[in-house]
Amino acid sequence: MKKAKRAGRVDLKLRLLHGDDIAMGPGKADLLDAIEGAGSISAAARAMGMSYRRAWLLVEVMNNSFAEPLVRSAAGGSQGGGASVTAMGKEVLTRYRAMQAAATAATASHAAALQKLLRPADDSHNRGQSFN
Repeated sequence: MKKAKRAGRVDLKLRLLHGDDIAMGPGKADLLDAIEGAGSISAAARAMGMSYRRAWLLVEVMNNSFAEPLVRSAAGGSQGGGASVTAMGKEVLTRYRAMQAAATAATASHAAALQKLLRPADDSHNRGQSFN
């Protein structure tokens, strides 16, 4: 049985660059949300299906990219440790999400027109290929 071809889609992804690093992007914004909700980097990483090391490295890039850290963490142990999103982190996240929404709204008509020009996605042909 053949798989049905899915329609192509246009998906706008904003990234703030700091030198060669991605200071903020959709994944890092989601990680900040997850840390805020979970109260720890490890719990946020588990919830997002990533390793603690990967989450820690992403937090490190964010903290080193902005004027102040976006996440503060305390070592675990008998007191439990944990992490929290700082006031700067909350401001960056709010501004990033607002910019993301504004950019999506501003490009909606162009995205719809481009989507009509896309060929249906063929899973067997495009599997594993990403050129972002």
